[in-house]
Amino acid sequence: MNLQPFYQQVEQDVLGGMKKPSMVYWIALVVSAGAFVMGMGVWVYQILTGMGVAGISHPVGWGVYITNFVFWVGIAHSGTLISAVLFLFRARFRSAFNRIAEAMTVIAVMTAGLYPLIHLGRVWRFYYLLPYPNQRLIWVNFRSPLIWDVFAVSTYLTISLIFFYVGMIPDLAVARRYFKGIRQWIYKVLSLGWEGTLDQWRHYNRLYMFLAAFATPLVVSVHSVVSWDFAMSIVPGWHSTIFAPYFVAGAIFSGTAMVITLTVPMRKILKIEKYITVDHYEKLAKVLLVTALIVSFSYIVELSLAAYSGNIFETTIFKYRMIGDYKFFFWVMIFCNVLLPLTIFIKKMRRNIKYLFIMSLFINVGMWLERFIIIVTSLAKEYNPYSWGTYTPSLVELGITIGSFGMFFTFFLIFAKVLPVLSVSEIKEQGDVK
Repeated sequence: MNLQPFYQQVEQDVLGGMKKPSMVYWIALVVSAGAFVMGMGVWVYQILTGMGVAGISHPVGWGVYITNFVFWVGIAHSGTLISAVLFLFRARFRSAFNRIAEAMTVIAVMTAGLYPLIHLGRVWRFYYLLPYPNQRLIWVNFRSPLIWDVFAVSTYLTISLIFFYVGMIPDLAVARRYFKGIRQWIYKVLSLGWEGTLDQWRHYNRLYMFLAAFATPLVVSVHSVVSWDFAMSIVPGWHSTIFAPYFVAGAIFSGTAMVITLTVPMRKILKIEKYITVDHYEKLAKVLLVTALIVSFSYIVELSLAAYSGNIFETTIFKYRMIGDYKFFFWVMIFCNVLLPLTIFIKKMRRNIKYLFIMSLFINVGMWLERFIIIVTSLAKEYNPYSWGTYTPSLVELGITIGSFGMFFTFFLIFAKVLPVLSVSEIKEQGDVK
């Protein structure tokens, strides 16, 4: 059987999306880039004016900035799940999402890495976070959660970037043949002389397997470290051993929802519907359902532990979340993260791409609210009633938050036009199997 026409068709369909952008693409890029520039401008204003323009103050010293940090680190986790874990389990449907998820991981980690600097205020002092020999003859405070985040995010970014790049090498060699001029030269350099020989494929498969096995523990470790920012304290509602698995499940849940959010419009714009099918979305929806059930179970366990402990401070915090100043956000979170995903049990729903897209938007909102509720409610009503207070984000914080979403979508749109959004080599391989 001659598969050469099939191989050529795959290359034309996938790499064809990297050619001249459509008007819809330009509109999306202008909007996202505008939001990105606006957010950077607001951050510069905060640097010049001082942290007083942000809404964070006593007793809520952590606000939207740390909420966004945890949210974006969580978004990044589905890339490792879909690419590495599903590769190790030989799940064939990963080929429809792995490249997009890997790119999303790298961009989301870059976005998350900005927030410790934004929250720092005096960003020009960031080098105090780096453990390097210096003229001050002092080391950083390794007991500080801020240092843990620096190590976690930098490690995750490094491994994710390597995993992302190595997986693209065969496809960059295909793009080298497909384009001319400066783009051909760039792809030639990035493809590292790939010729597709038997020895190259053998070494490539071994390396990819090793990176997948090495990256898989990062799904658990990185967001566990982020959860320890909270769990290692004695703040009511935070000091809990369930936080590590709770945060990991929530990260995969929100990341999988973001993959659906990104791929549904992208497959239309780039005309790759036949490579990302309803069957692929149904399998991804099942992953979403499993993680939703784990998150729901974590909510129940967290509440049960507080009630069973008999600790008045713990029970007061959970009552405050449900009926206090932020009760509206709490019940919206329950609807988005617990009730709405249960509809995926219905086969007709999980095979409806439009419904999955709308639901993924609600899940993204719900997971952001989850992080906001965890952070703000515990700090707003800690131990001493005399120091209780509420927190309202300022326009500066909202502007920087919008800017971070603009940054994420801007880089993702650029990725969609300069690199293959699907793994050409894996699609060819599966076509060969068929």
